[in-house]
Amino acid sequence: MLLITGGAGFVGSHVVEELAAAGHAARVLDLAPPRADLPDGVEHVVGDVRDAAAVRAALRGVTGVSHQAARVGLGVDLGDLEDYVSHNDVGTAVLLRELAAARSCERVVLASSMVVYGEGRYRCAEHGVVAPAPRPERALRAGRFDPACPVCDAALVPEAVPETAPVDPRNVYAATKLHQEHLAAAFARETGVPVTALRYHNVYGPRLPRDTPYAGVAALFASALHAGAAPRVFEDGGQRRDFVHVRDVARANVLALTAPEPASGAYNICSGTPRTVLDLAQALHAAIAPPGDAELAPVVTGEFRLGDVRHVFADARRAADGLGFAAREDFGSGVAELGRELATA
Repeated sequence: MLLITGGAGFVGSHVVEELAAAGHAARVLDLAPPRADLPDGVEHVVGDVRDAAAVRAALRGVTGVSHQAARVGLGVDLGDLEDYVSHNDVGTAVLLRELAAARSCERVVLASSMVVYGEGRYRCAEHGVVAPAPRPERALRAGRFDPACPVCDAALVPEAVPETAPVDPRNVYAATKLHQEHLAAAFARETGVPVTALRYHNVYGPRLPRDTPYAGVAALFASALHAGAAPRVFEDGGQRRDFVHVRDVARANVLALTAPEPASGAYNICSGTPRTVLDLAQALHAAIAPPGDAELAPVVTGEFRLGDVRHVFADARRAADGLGFAAREDFGSGVAELGRELATA
């Protein structure tokens, strides 16, 4: 039996479907009631991962766990701090404690995030790989959005970030995701149970949450278009990210849960193809807006948020070598599918 915490959520529900389609016995633990489209044969336990009794009940007979339950998104302000720590850190701690007591689990897959990296990887022509400091407000106000070399102030070239890159969480959500990794690593050392931390990059696809302040950029752009407003793209739109389809993310979880040998450590889960935030806004406009509707075309505003990172996109090689994972979903088709779903929501 495989347990998916948060299995009624965006990523979790797709993991459940992938497992069921492959013939694996699955159980969901989620605060939400069962989904109407829950696959046949999948059990659903309504409960909070912070509730030890609910976790113990859900763990009966479980040999592997995909831990998706979490508070996601960057939050609104520091008023969210306690909720993030409670859901993400305390919830993970309770789960791991009960797993250690149950002694039946053979592997754990943890939903982590690319936000643990902070800024991505940069190279200076003179000084090699460097770690730029957070971008100063005066530079952002002047429209200088790309970070400079911290040694010589020269322009930098962004590169794909590997799992060995130093971590540098720059907001509360990022700090909790890194703490989840640290808790899981301590659990693995104490129990010998392998833990695979999947560092999701920017996930999009069916069931993407929207109309919430905790939504990601794809959901915010799509919500604007459906409200008859043009997506507002911050900075110059040139921020590079890796947008990965949720079905690919679910498949990575299944590979990590069911491979003949567990894969320990952190793995980037990504498409392997960086795109800009403006690329995403334009693709969503093409998918959602009426043909020829220039009024809803994305608007590049030059606005910025202190603490945002400029470029972070992934090196996909470790996941290919260690998990046998490579993204399959086409970006254009995936965005069009998302647009069609949101049009009927």
